[in-house]
Amino acid sequence: MSYSLPNGASTVNGNKGRTPYGLSSPLDSVGSDLADQASTSGQVENGYEQNSYPSSHNEDIVNHLYHSGFQMGNYADTILHVHGRQYRLHAILLSRSPYLAHLMSTSPTNASTRNIYVPIEDEVELTEEGFAVALGYLYSSVSLTLLRPSNARAVLAAACFLGGLHDLCVQAYERCRDSISVETINEWLRFVETIPPPPEEGGPTDVPTSVFGPYAARLRADVFHFLVITLPQTLHAFPASEGTNTSNGHPSGLDSLLHIYAQVPFDIFKHAVEAPEFPIGSDQARFQFAKAAVSLRKAGVGRGAEETVVLAFGGTTSSGSAVHVTRKVKKRPLWKVTK
Repeated sequence: MSYSLPNGASTVNGNKGRTPYGLSSPLDSVGSDLADQASTSGQVENGYEQNSYPSSHNEDIVNHLYHSGFQMGNYADTILHVHGRQYRLHAILLSRSPYLAHLMSTSPTNASTRNIYVPIEDEVELTEEGFAVALGYLYSSVSLTLLRPSNARAVLAAACFLGGLHDLCVQAYERCRDSISVETINEWLRFVETIPPPPEEGGPTDVPTSVFGPYAARLRADVFHFLVITLPQTLHAFPASEGTNTSNGHPSGLDSLLHIYAQVPFDIFKHAVEAPEFPIGSDQARFQFAKAAVSLRKAGVGRGAEETVVLAFGGTTSSGSAVHVTRKVKKRPLWKVTK
C-alpha cells in the first residue's frame, strides 16, 4: 500500500503523501509559520529586552520527527515487522514503549539496522490501523488526530499492548466509551463476551488476561451501565407509572429494548434484568419484561437451554431483586440401541 506525499517524495513506511488508510496527514493542519511565532517580549536585563524562549521550537522538532522519522522513515536504525508490514523506525523513540524496549534489547544486532518482530497474530483486537496510530504516538501526539470512533478500540488495544502510552490509552478509552450507542450496543456486547473474566479472589492467578489490561473491566462496566440505565431511558421503553403490564401493547421503544435484550449473552442478561438500577418500576413489571425477553431468546441465544423467570413473592434474591432468572442446559436425549 503506498501513499503520495505533497512534495512527491517516496517513503519506505507505506506512507507516500498521505498517512495510512487514506486519512489526511495530521501535519496538514499545523501552520507552516510556527517558527515565526517566537515571542519578542521578555524581561529587561542590562538595559536590553531579553526575548523569551521560542515555544514553537519544540513543536518544530516533534513535527519533524513525526513527518521525517515516522512517516518517511528517514535515517532509521530499526525495522519493525508487524501485520506483514515493515516500518523503518528509530530505536530511541521506540524505547518509549517498555515492550518494544525489551524486544530490542533481546534481539540480535549483527548489522547497523536492527530487525524486530512483533508477534500479534493471536490478538484479534490489534489491527494494522490501530497499531500504526500507536506507533505514530511514540513520535508525536499529532497521531491523536487519526483517532476515530471506528478505530478507537484497536488503538486502545495497541496502546495497552505497547505500554508507556497512558495519555493515548485515556483518549482512546474515552472515545470507545462515548461510541456506545443504540446503534453499536450489539457490537459492544459481542466484544464484552470475548473479555476474559477477572480472576476470582483467592483463585488461580494463571488465568487468561485481556490485552486491554485495566480498561477491559472499565469497558465491561460501561457497556453494562448503558444496557441497564442509558438504553431504556434513551428508548423511552418504560412508562412513568409503576405497575403497568408490559406484556401487552408494547410501545416501539419497549419492542426495541426487548429485541436487544433477546440477543444479550445470558450472564449479562441475568444481571441486567435483576439489577436494582434497571428503571422498570415494580417487580411485577420487571417479571413481565423478563418473561417477554426470555420468550424472544428461545429462537436465538437461548436455544439449547431452558431459561426461566421466577418472581419471589415476599422476598428478594441475592441481587436485591424479587425477579430471578435461571438457565439450565438441555440434555440431549439418550438413544437406546437394541439388538
